[in-house]
Amino acid sequence: MVENNHAVDESGEFQRSRSHFADRITADGSSGWPVEPGRYRLIVSRACPWAHRMLIVRKLLGLEDVISLGVADPIQDELSWRFTLDPGDIDPVLKIAYLGDAYRAREPEYDGGVSVPAIVDIPSGKLVTNDYLQMTLDLSTQWTAYHREGAPDLYPEGMRDEIDAVIEPIFKEFNNGVYRAGFATSQEKYEAAYRDVFGRLDALEERLSTRRFLMGDAITEADIRLFTTLVRFDAVYHGHFKCNRNKLTEMPVLWAYARDLYQTPGFGETVDFDHIKRHYYVVHSDINPTGIVPVGPDASGWSTPHGRESLTN
Repeated sequence: MVENNHAVDESGEFQRSRSHFADRITADGSSGWPVEPGRYRLIVSRACPWAHRMLIVRKLLGLEDVISLGVADPIQDELSWRFTLDPGDIDPVLKIAYLGDAYRAREPEYDGGVSVPAIVDIPSGKLVTNDYLQMTLDLSTQWTAYHREGAPDLYPEGMRDEIDAVIEPIFKEFNNGVYRAGFATSQEKYEAAYRDVFGRLDALEERLSTRRFLMGDAITEADIRLFTTLVRFDAVYHGHFKCNRNKLTEMPVLWAYARDLYQTPGFGETVDFDHIKRHYYVVHSDINPTGIVPVGPDASGWSTPHGRESLTN
């Protein structure tokens, strides 16, 4: 079974592939791709948690007018991400019907998976990068000349080692753990992933009981990476991926923390529960063969008071 360019191995364990195109866009241009306003187009699916990170960071840093945005249909076909939300089913800037066209413009013989987020060079139509682990960090560190006045420092230089240490187990056990549970084809691999997911959530519940955000009083890259999985948890991962020990709404600290972020400008307005649910429940036909998309859960709770302000020093 394949999820974009990711697969399940012979043991029944989900394996997430490394990004094939890992170029960087840098302030000094030494990478061959210089920071240049208006040159690049960010392609996302609002359903994808990895792409969602880019939406949040782009918004928080005020880069909306610097890096343009294309949004793919949440429902993929056999050619993967498509631009059927746009007039004529064509991206209005790149003039392509499928994101895969930009991949092949970069590497004509490429026959691997097509993933989001992706950054495309508008003049050439070539894919620059689909390295979801690096892309948000580069928005924070390489595009500083174009950050809005008062933009947050999401990856402070003096805290990067500590942030990386917090991010690593969150990625392995939670961000990717829910996929390892959902796509496992053996009971053993599913249960191992299930234990990882809830072991990490329990540790985060404890950590966040005494601090407003993961690193203290300020939002950082670590919070963004955690949020995009939390916001999908009850809608998708709890049922669809069988991560059902409890819901996010049943973990008091994490639920309040997630609402705090959701109500912060740059977060809630980038969440699209319709796209999220339609993608997972329709595209993953081996998990949900009927293709029925759940009506719930009720999203109104995301706007209720969170009471986390008292944790700020």
